[in-house]
Amino acid sequence: MTDSGLAPLPATDRPDVAARLRDALLAASFTADGLLDLLGAPAYAALARSETVPALRATRGDTPLETLVRLFLLQQPAPRARVAAVLPVEEALESGWLTRVGGDEVAATVDVRPYGGPGGEDWFIVSDLGCAVGGAGGSGQQGRQADTAVVLGVGGASTTLAGITVRTPVAAALDLGTGSGIQALHASQHATRVTATDLNPRALHITALTLALSGAPAADLREGSLFEPVRDDETFDLIVSNPPFVISPGARLTYRDGGMGGDDLCRSLVQQAGERLNEGGFAQFLANWQHVAGEDWQDRLRSWVPRGCDAWIVQREVQDITQYAELWLRDAGDHRGDPAEYQARYDAWLDEFEARKVKAVGFGWITLRRTGAAEPSVTVEEWPHPVEQPLGEAIRAHFDRLDFLREYDDAALLEGHFRLAAEVVQEQVGLPGAEDPEHVVLRQHRGMRRATKVDTVGAGFAGVCDGTLSAGRILDAIAQLVGEDPVLLRDRTPAQIRLLVEQGFLEPVV
Repeated sequence: MTDSGLAPLPATDRPDVAARLRDALLAASFTADGLLDLLGAPAYAALARSETVPALRATRGDTPLETLVRLFLLQQPAPRARVAAVLPVEEALESGWLTRVGGDEVAATVDVRPYGGPGGEDWFIVSDLGCAVGGAGGSGQQGRQADTAVVLGVGGASTTLAGITVRTPVAAALDLGTGSGIQALHASQHATRVTATDLNPRALHITALTLALSGAPAADLREGSLFEPVRDDETFDLIVSNPPFVISPGARLTYRDGGMGGDDLCRSLVQQAGERLNEGGFAQFLANWQHVAGEDWQDRLRSWVPRGCDAWIVQREVQDITQYAELWLRDAGDHRGDPAEYQARYDAWLDEFEARKVKAVGFGWITLRRTGAAEPSVTVEEWPHPVEQPLGEAIRAHFDRLDFLREYDDAALLEGHFRLAAEVVQEQVGLPGAEDPEHVVLRQHRGMRRATKVDTVGAGFAGVCDGTLSAGRILDAIAQLVGEDPVLLRDRTPAQIRLLVEQGFLEPVV
């Protein structure tokens, strides 16, 4: 398969060759752990920043692992005889994983990056040359602008989505805009059937290579935009997408530019997902959204949520329009090209934002869950602080707690039993020597790592919760200690208990 400006890809109809290549890569310790041991943490981290010099310096020997790193990650030709000692060269050449260059050297036709699965699996992510390290504007592009059909490898966005995805076993999963197949690869571990779609046929080809080289089951690969390749009668238990969410003037780069006006692609994706979900199923996306003058960004996102779905939307970052334009111009390597062309593209970006009255762009996570509840819950919040990845289990638990709170009115809540979540600590804030603190803060060290202010009753209640006593009995005891009417205390405290449960500080014992 060929595309203008891009190298031909290896064949996908030779699973036997992929299996032998996989065995050879593993035998040489060409794994995530092996790379870290060989390169060391600084050189390993430098690769993610598009800097290859430290890795080149660390691979000047002729060991099998050094040969593979230079061949598949750093795009350095290697003597055929040296490669033949590590890989099945003839089969790799015949099936297109390698190509002949110079007199007696061979070079890789694709990037292959070791990637550690969540259960310790040794996987390999295939991408276009130069795109396993540094993205489309990385070193492998050698200063040229990225080809419109280029397929990237592992990046921060793809690993973020993989980390927040709920990983319960499911019958059917859908990966929209699969790219190099990272999300499909993860889904293959807990879904009976995986469907992966992409507008770019080259991406589907590379996804097939990623799955085969990783020893994962094949996916049902379909070409098309968003839900177009999905049949009307098809529904799924899990939908994931790291879509081309960049808000840009036009659709110059397939892997990142949505091709719709403003944030319409992300909105369409979210709105159409609801009818494709089975009851209890999750849809999880990364997205960008516009902050429009005179419009509340949270209301904008609430309007995206389809009927019949709970939603939890978290804004992780906001950039003003100049920062945003510069980020994506650099991503494509435009800053290395003709200054006049760079300026023209920058101007076009700002013209687009000005026409739409956009003052900033938000980035974050959107999680939907199909529910039969009469009044679905929609939470839109800003949380730019560090979190603990993987977060999938914490996200699943968030929706479980929503179900609990819907089912329990205040009277039932007081009859319920609760347990303080793991690794929650209490902080007291006030002037030194003061008899009482100004306020008390509960802080999580797991999951979202939230912090919330509570009053002395809330702090005392949380500290006693170990699942043995009902909430009402704990409040009665606190009322006796502080000299407060127990009826009044029972009346005013359920709202605080609900908040602590919703945010994960307290876990229902059911």
